[in-house]
Amino acid sequence: MRHRALWLLPAVALLGARPSLAEEPPTVVAPLASSPIVLDGLLDDAVWKDAAVLALAQQAPRPGAPTPFATEVRVLVDSAAITLGFACADPDPRRLAVHTMQRDGGMDGDDSLTILLDPAGDGRNAYYFQVNAAGAQADGLVSGPESTSPDWDGVWDAKVGRSSAGWSAEVRIPAATLRFPEGRASWRFNVARYVPRERLTLRWSGTTLDAKLPDVSRAGLLTGVGVLKKGLGLELRPFGLFRRETDFVAGHTFTKGQLGLDASLNLTRELVGSATVNTDFAETEVDARQVNLTRFPLFFPEKRAFFLEGSNQLTFGLGLDVDFIPFYSRRVGLFRGRPVPILAGAKVLGRAGRFGVALLDVETKEAAGAARANSFAGRATYDVGGHLRVGTVVTHGEPSGRLDNTLAGVDAVWQTSRFLGGKDFFVGFWGARSWGDAGDGKRTGWGFKVDYPNDLWDVSLRFQEFGDALEPGLGFLPRPGTRFYRLGAAYQPRPSKQGPLAPVRQLFFELVPYVVTDLHGRTESWRVFMAPVNVRLESGDRFELNWAPEYERLVEPFEIAEGVVIPPGAYRFDRFRVEAQSAEHRSLQAGVTVWLGTFYSGHLTETYAYTSWTSRGGRLTLALDAYDDFGRLPQGSFTLRVWQLRGVLAFSPDLQLSTFVQYDSASREVGANTRLRWTIRPGTDLFVVWNRDAREPRELGGLQLRPRSEQIVVKLRATIRP
Repeated sequence: MRHRALWLLPAVALLGARPSLAEEPPTVVAPLASSPIVLDGLLDDAVWKDAAVLALAQQAPRPGAPTPFATEVRVLVDSAAITLGFACADPDPRRLAVHTMQRDGGMDGDDSLTILLDPAGDGRNAYYFQVNAAGAQADGLVSGPESTSPDWDGVWDAKVGRSSAGWSAEVRIPAATLRFPEGRASWRFNVARYVPRERLTLRWSGTTLDAKLPDVSRAGLLTGVGVLKKGLGLELRPFGLFRRETDFVAGHTFTKGQLGLDASLNLTRELVGSATVNTDFAETEVDARQVNLTRFPLFFPEKRAFFLEGSNQLTFGLGLDVDFIPFYSRRVGLFRGRPVPILAGAKVLGRAGRFGVALLDVETKEAAGAARANSFAGRATYDVGGHLRVGTVVTHGEPSGRLDNTLAGVDAVWQTSRFLGGKDFFVGFWGARSWGDAGDGKRTGWGFKVDYPNDLWDVSLRFQEFGDALEPGLGFLPRPGTRFYRLGAAYQPRPSKQGPLAPVRQLFFELVPYVVTDLHGRTESWRVFMAPVNVRLESGDRFELNWAPEYERLVEPFEIAEGVVIPPGAYRFDRFRVEAQSAEHRSLQAGVTVWLGTFYSGHLTETYAYTSWTSRGGRLTLALDAYDDFGRLPQGSFTLRVWQLRGVLAFSPDLQLSTFVQYDSASREVGANTRLRWTIRPGTDLFVVWNRDAREPRELGGLQLRPRSEQIVVKLRATIRP
């Protein structure tokens, strides 16, 4: 009966959701450019006089209010590309904030512009393109109103200019960079500007506080794009590299050259096929090391380009986050933390009418203890209407290549941005089952989420059940054999600017309880996260106090640190947090987070401190992050540390030298990843990568390091579009 009631909860909520009448989205008609545009960021080409013009309105903090940061956007198309021009007024351009010139560098605290394009017109998936006031570019994929991935890289170009009146930008996005059906009359489209020193957002469409930019359903329409052509629809991305690797422990060095190719071809008006041969990911930045104080595996995001393209189409379910990912692409080409060479891979991505299709198949070599293996993942979706999407996912394969595993799942997501007169409201269901070489037990899983994520109230209810024999061979499932019950509620008022709280931008009062049981209903974990104080000031600085009582039941010993083993039993403890962060627009930033209190049968203090400095104009950035955990338990004391140092020297937005140095006390290793990236022209890049690892031997005192390995790679990657 309890499970039947859980099924009824989202159904009742859905029946109560009576969306308001749909409003007509704003529309802009892009004229055909009569002559080429010289991309220099100055908007001085005569052809701009013929462009469609639209103005951005304030979206936050005061929707529709006048602002001195007037922003005008011009749009033109030709058969090969969309070109946008931005004129951004600023009453004091000397205060423009820039923290990076690096491709895909963090722009949260930068004066920046963002473009959202949904060429498929499904109202859910989109591309986003971002440029800051220094000309740095970032891009990514949108797979839902609250889901973006910043790791996809497209081929496009942007230039910026400065003047006494503010700054300007020109952005050119080639049609061949996008997947779209030729001849479609209109695309969903939005543009936004962010002024960090005022924490001010301007937007073309969706200008209420509840509207989020990734919510494609709130975007406007861009017409005139029917003239865009993808040419032959063929793209070749060959690469060549030189690699030298040294293993100092074994005393072995080898050198080799390598050639490889990525290619894509339009199979139909809406479907694109891609292939990769002899794949290499040498230019990919290394993972940031993490401290793990749980008994469950950590999640690391995907960074490899081949797997990121179209990854938003493989997103499954609503609100699963990292609790369950049916296809976790890092299972392919990696085994026990070591890379496995990829022989070849193929993908099919796109749409066929109301159907969305994403297919991936990869063949890997025998290496690093894994057998030669084939891995397959596929997802299909169907848009029942403007609000409901149903889908399925299938995976086959297993990282070691020695076991048989298949997983299949179905999901449905109903979403609207017109609930109760313009609020966001989502309901999602999912179910999955696995087959193959798994143990006895329950091989199914299912769940639902009801979500009301809005500015004043953000409330959600989630239930998930994972069978003890649910085995996603190519997925990520850290806690099989469990049921999750989660409630999230946040009241987020914005105080009046006339009262005593005028310096406060927004307050956040949060309550997030959850319970995890086994499949027999016995409680394994529970936690109640509370934020009685969470203040964000008009300046951008923030301060927070939290209390989180917790419970953990261990059924077997848990080694939390080397030599420190917590025995089985039931543990009730309290965690407290103090957090303070400076505003992101400042050139010098700092923040500290301290968790303290009881922990299992002892005490634990977790500290995270960071500081970063950026030179004027964003040419030099230095950042230091330090994670230090000090545990005092009856079973023993421990200290765990992760220290990270980042540095970026940008000669221009097209040429940067970056380094990332990490140390963690668990492995006693220091790793350095240094990269030089030169974008010769959009789509053609030269990378020089130097990796070096060293370890602190136990028998030596102090920080004395012995080298373990070194890698030097020079890689040239080009993009050819016949």
